[in-house]
Amino acid sequence: MAVQISPSILSADFARLADEAAAVPNADWLHVDVMDNHFVPNLTLGLPVVDSLLKATSIPLDCHLMIEDPDRWAPAYAEAGAGSVTIHAEAAKAPIRTLRELRSLGARAGLALNPGTAIEPYEGLLGEVDMLLLMTVEPGFGGQKFLDLVLPKLRRARQLIDRHGGDIWLQVDGGVTADTIERCADAGADVFVAGSAVYDSPDPIAAINTLRTKATR
Repeated sequence: MAVQISPSILSADFARLADEAAAVPNADWLHVDVMDNHFVPNLTLGLPVVDSLLKATSIPLDCHLMIEDPDRWAPAYAEAGAGSVTIHAEAAKAPIRTLRELRSLGARAGLALNPGTAIEPYEGLLGEVDMLLLMTVEPGFGGQKFLDLVLPKLRRARQLIDRHGGDIWLQVDGGVTADTIERCADAGADVFVAGSAVYDSPDPIAAINTLRTKATR
């Protein structure tokens, strides 16, 4: 599948989000980390900011919900117009129902797993998802160091996806840089979330081009 780069606005300037979105016109997605200070120990932004961003950019939004009770809150992000909405397996109580509802509302449905969560118990849900997200750091904060221990799980996830068939994207989020993205791509990922690697760069456009080139080698 084609490599896709999704810059995370968690590393952007929250006071200038429209400008920060405009700074990455070559991005495939804008990754929006929604954190509630309950599921993860951080509080970021929510639906009102997503509504505003949707008016400010034509880049589709990739909303990653690191929140409690995603079954209740996730559909509103799809209704607002997010192109992709990802819920955490650790937080969802009715994942099949929620993933199906997201799809019915026109969004791609994603399922995320923390570094310590095994992939095998969720193999049966692959038919309900458009994207599987493996966290390569513990969720909650940007700028963390990439966890190489996730690479075997990433390879296993690619095997399960290939065995299942269908158009399921495999996304990685956390510590993705020009130094780590090749390892992720070699393990089978095709969608890459990059925060500080893009927004801490003096040239975000060039940073995305570099990431894309390294991931396609």
